[in-house]
Amino acid sequence: MAVLKWLLAGVMTFAGVMHFVAPKGYVKIMPRWLPAPAALVAISGVFEILGGIGLLIPATQRFAAWGLIALFVAVFPANVNMAVNRIPLGKKPMPTWALWARLPLQAVFIAWAWLFT
Repeated sequence: MAVLKWLLAGVMTFAGVMHFVAPKGYVKIMPRWLPAPAALVAISGVFEILGGIGLLIPATQRFAAWGLIALFVAVFPANVNMAVNRIPLGKKPMPTWALWARLPLQAVFIAWAWLFT
C-alpha cells in the first residue's frame, strides 16, 4: 500500500508542477464557460502539489486524499472538453480514443485516492 501512496503522491506532484512549467496546454483544455482559465490552472496545480505532498504526511493523508478526490471531480469538465473538442495537451495531437480513454481514468484516480481516506 505504501508503494501506491508514494506513486500517487509522485504522479500528483509532477502533474502539479507541470501546470507551472507548461501551463498553455492546460489553459487550452479549460471549458470556455469557466472564468480565468490561467488562474484556475495555477490553482489546480497548487492543489495537486499539496495533495501529493499531503498524502505522505500521516497527519494530513486523509484530508489530502479527500482533497484529491474533489480535485479529480473538479477537473473532469476540462477532460471532457479536451475529448469532445479533440484538444491536444501538448504539441502533438492525441488519438481520439486516447482522449476518451482519459475520462474513465478519472474514476481510477478517484478510487486510488480513496484508498488513503
